[in-house]
Amino acid sequence: MSGSFDLDDIKRRMQGAVASLKSDLAGLRTGRASSSLLDPVVVVAYGAEMPLNQVATVSVPEARMLNVQVWDRSMTGAVEKAIREANLGLNPIGEGQLLRIPLPELNAERRKELVKVAHKYAEASRVAVRHVRRDGLDTLKKAEKDGDISEDDQVRFADQVQKATDAAIVEVDQAVAAKEKDIMQV
Repeated sequence: MSGSFDLDDIKRRMQGAVASLKSDLAGLRTGRASSSLLDPVVVVAYGAEMPLNQVATVSVPEARMLNVQVWDRSMTGAVEKAIREANLGLNPIGEGQLLRIPLPELNAERRKELVKVAHKYAEASRVAVRHVRRDGLDTLKKAEKDGDISEDDQVRFADQVQKATDAAIVEVDQAVAAKEKDIMQV
């Protein structure tokens, strides 16, 4: 067996795509406040783009409110602008270095938009999983062609790669279905 084919590495890379999806979904808004809601926000600070959590602290004082405590007073405007432009439908209210962000009630139209975004994230994740599968199958074909593994081994390993792919896709589908249910819940 060639050292170039590693089923565990393929499974790990597929899980990376699923984990990335779950992180993206956590940033999508449901009916209640969550500090992960602002994870996708990127602030232009000190001449570079930085995640919000590197220039401020996000807290959840109540169910429909987020507080963003900016560490450097000069960055307050940039943070406020980044939150407005992140396309999350949020409108921060500045109070010195503290930004209060009331979460408006989600209307049906906004919920449908969020579900579409969730499905877009899921499709990107499925594509990433399929790319990992393709890489694994290409490695197997090359190993068989080079005589490192037998045709029977190549078929057996290809079957294991497909099973790992199917499991990852099921996990993606479950994650997006749970998020969709969460978003549509009034």
